[in-house]
Amino acid sequence: MASEMASQTFPWLTLAVFVPIVFGLLVLAVGGDNKRGLTLGLSLIGAIVGFLVTIPLYTGFQSSSAAMQFVEKASWISSFNVNYHLGIDGISLWFVLLTAFITIIVVLAGWEVITSRVAQYMGAFLILSGLMVGVFVALDGLLFYVFFEATLIPMYIIVGVWGGPNRVYAAFKFFLYTLLGSLLTLIAFIYLWNASGGSFDIVAWQNLKLGMTPQILIFVALLAAFAVKVPMWPVHTWLPDAHVEAPTGGSIVLAAIMLKLGAYGFLRFSLPIAPDASHSLAGLMITLSLIAVIYIGLVAIVQEDMKKLVAYSSVAHMGFVTLGFFIFNTAGIEGAIVQMISHGFVSGAMFMCIGVLYDRVHSRRIADYGGVVNTMPRFVTFFVLFSMANSGLPATSGFVGEFMVIMGAVEHNFWVGLLAATALILGASYSLWMVKRVAFGEIANDHVRQLTDINPREFLILGVMAIAVLYMGIYPKPFTDVMHASVQALMQHVAVSKL
Repeated sequence: MASEMASQTFPWLTLAVFVPIVFGLLVLAVGGDNKRGLTLGLSLIGAIVGFLVTIPLYTGFQSSSAAMQFVEKASWISSFNVNYHLGIDGISLWFVLLTAFITIIVVLAGWEVITSRVAQYMGAFLILSGLMVGVFVALDGLLFYVFFEATLIPMYIIVGVWGGPNRVYAAFKFFLYTLLGSLLTLIAFIYLWNASGGSFDIVAWQNLKLGMTPQILIFVALLAAFAVKVPMWPVHTWLPDAHVEAPTGGSIVLAAIMLKLGAYGFLRFSLPIAPDASHSLAGLMITLSLIAVIYIGLVAIVQEDMKKLVAYSSVAHMGFVTLGFFIFNTAGIEGAIVQMISHGFVSGAMFMCIGVLYDRVHSRRIADYGGVVNTMPRFVTFFVLFSMANSGLPATSGFVGEFMVIMGAVEHNFWVGLLAATALILGASYSLWMVKRVAFGEIANDHVRQLTDINPREFLILGVMAIAVLYMGIYPKPFTDVMHASVQALMQHVAVSKL
């Protein structure tokens, strides 16, 4: 599908992957609870430098080309023709930037809140950041698989060590769901290695001419891993548990980045490698996506725990993403990618808001709040903005992706578009119903009466996220321009039957 541009002389992608990992290991080596200042300082420097080395990827990116750019390639396991092979296109670029950006947010989010095992906490997040970037830039199938699976380890530790009362259960459930799904993917990768004459090159895999039966088997094997990671209905049940038990930083990364790993897998593997199977099974994927959008939206409305509500809303929003992929038009796929980026900002900000309240009251139950605007007016300003974005308000990033997907769905089939559009009503229902009960009305109890408004650190985090949400909502063109050529190339590739 995509060729490669000439290899770049400077290894920006290697830096994007390994700068946060090296800083994470450094924090683990020299940091500690008795060296809190050093630990936090190193962690923040690592996160900032990790973000800075991704900026040349954007400034030097040629958006008119669909080819892989900033390509790096070196032999890794020569006996099996496995290469250290990295590159990005217009689809993966934004996720590299988003991952590095969210890492800074996560370090700042845990700045005052995490009091025990600070070095291990920060180190785990920095290492996780590098591994997630690795998923988005890997052009070798085995290298992708190593990064994809390795992300489980830091997140498992983050949930299992710094999580809530049921953290061990939630961590095990998260780990088992995602690991079991991925084992079938490894089998599919080995088959593709054999079918391609002993190559793990993902671009070469995309140009294989496979029959319908192998394509369907490969599609199902990949679906096992990617559907769990998204997560799609009905394999979504690990997500609310993981979110509820995870610390605030864990929830932010889980929603903002880790869910995108599965969705990215559909774009990089399922659609281009098994295009005929993708068309053949599109009805199933659209049905599962609409169930996630509508049914999970209804489930979100009845939640009593704020984190669970936002977790279920994430499943509903990611349903929009998979819907956009399988309606096979440019508006749908570009809208789905925009929705993924937007969801990274909005869901991360929502979990940060819930974390701000939890740090003060130590409860996530909606019933334990009421009238928060009377004591935390600055906080509620941000809380309302992000909730509006979560429900798809125009001029916020939440509107852009959903609108594009709905337009694409209407182009594909009017009734599919109509069902997808109900998400805007459901999103407003659960988001604004939560805001009404938590933020407005009379002060409900003494806990709310004693609340203090957000401090400068919290204001900085929420302010930066608010700028991102509004900028993307008002002027989405820079985001769509970068991805357009790559999406067009993918569409042309998937449209041509390999049979």
